[in-house]
Amino acid sequence: MEAKIGIVGGSGLYSMPGFTGQREVRLETPFGDPSDAYIVGDLEDKPVAFLARHGRGHRISPSDLNFRANIHGFKQLGVEWIISLSAVGSLKEEHKPLDFVIPDQFVDRTMGRKSTFFGEGLVAHVSFGDPICGKLANLLKEACTEAGVPAKLGGTYICMEGPAFSTKAESNLYRSWGMDVIGMTNLQEAKLAREAEICYSTIAMVTDYDCWHPDHDAVTVADIIRNLTHNAENAQKVVRAAVRLLGMGERSCPCSRALEYALITDRSTIPDVTRKKLELIVGKYLG
Repeated sequence: MEAKIGIVGGSGLYSMPGFTGQREVRLETPFGDPSDAYIVGDLEDKPVAFLARHGRGHRISPSDLNFRANIHGFKQLGVEWIISLSAVGSLKEEHKPLDFVIPDQFVDRTMGRKSTFFGEGLVAHVSFGDPICGKLANLLKEACTEAGVPAKLGGTYICMEGPAFSTKAESNLYRSWGMDVIGMTNLQEAKLAREAEICYSTIAMVTDYDCWHPDHDAVTVADIIRNLTHNAENAQKVVRAAVRLLGMGERSCPCSRALEYALITDRSTIPDVTRKKLELIVGKYLG
């Protein structure tokens, strides 16, 4: 076991300053290669693993991310909690640039992305009505307060395909649905973390209002980059506070036993190759 806490860095956040004893860990998974090496070290005297979602240098488009490999890699490292950091656009006036939102719901508008470990002769249906870990989300809100970063607990993150941003018609449609923020990555991470029985929560960092806003055309690329940089600095403060607050004891939340009643397939019919591929995920339930 390398680390119990995992951090996924999104746009503008490709490293996590403050690590001590850090080293790179490159992993192979049954689902291919993760986005980059995991940076493993100590933060606030606790073992933490960091992964740059898009790779260092931002090399991988949202549609091309290997979400399964990324989450499986965290599982290999022994991670039980994932803090996901993600740049988003705001769909409501109340979520201002530089605010953080900790959503408790997702809506999927992506097309054909791999968002399950299962298949190939083994079927599982996990509960996903509450797609994030409530305990971790509350802790992240507390960490934002401690770090002095404006944050709202709750709201819906709509996950679009990208890499282009929304049309105005799409943006206004999502607003009419009551969506709070829009991004391109977190839905698949949340689903796979649930299947891997890892607690997961998102910190959605607002960089700008989406194109629906009447002042949108006044926002420049330089403004957005400036907000990305400022959000990254705030995210580092929040993550340090969250790691400090996070206990290392046994988990009692439903995330830790999400597969307990989810495996539908008759055990005697599961192909050996599938058993081997999913051993890390389901081994304790197959005996």
